[in-house]
Amino acid sequence: MKKSIIFKILCVALSALTLCFAFAACGDKDVAIIGGADGPTKIIVGESTDTVKVRFDMECGGKDIGSFTMMLYPEYAPITVENFVGLVQEGFYDGVTFHRIAEGRYGPFVAQGGDPDGDGISDPGQEKIKGEFAANGVDNPLADSHVRGVVSMARTNDYNSASSQFFICYNDNYGASLNGQYAAFGRVIEGMEVVDSFLEVERDYNDKPLTDIIITKAEIVE
Repeated sequence: MKKSIIFKILCVALSALTLCFAFAACGDKDVAIIGGADGPTKIIVGESTDTVKVRFDMECGGKDIGSFTMMLYPEYAPITVENFVGLVQEGFYDGVTFHRIAEGRYGPFVAQGGDPDGDGISDPGQEKIKGEFAANGVDNPLADSHVRGVVSMARTNDYNSASSQFFICYNDNYGASLNGQYAAFGRVIEGMEVVDSFLEVERDYNDKPLTDIIITKAEIVE
């Protein structure tokens, strides 16, 4: 009987210890190891009440393919989030495509969208914003965790050239080339399977879908 009680106490203590290791300090932030269908994922989580949700309604080839929702984190990338929210509110992304669905050596890479011309070339007339990531002297812990579902800003070789284009990470295998180099500012919290479905669309040698993947509506949601 005593052994049984001792065993239960040890199990509780072990569970508590495991929970402690699941959250590691990152300055005044937390890094959580989140389990799921795709295996454990490291992601920054915060308690900010300023987080913003954006839903994207999608279609492909004239067919409704569902929607996905992003959670944006202004506590990590305030300039980026402000710019992105402003574009959403003015309807900038409505009718814009995901013009690049890239795969690489380590499997699916990113889904990139946000270019009104659909060619991936930055419009010189669009306002450029400061790149919020370590290589540009900005402390942004989320930018050090480009894992599956994380949303980040696309840019040229100029660290401060991001404007409207963004990309969604497909898996955890490309952190070495992305972490600290691009301004991550959110993550997909619902509908990642819709983003996964983009991979089923035939593409050309530049990773451009041969059938348009269109954002029919982007809007702030509660």
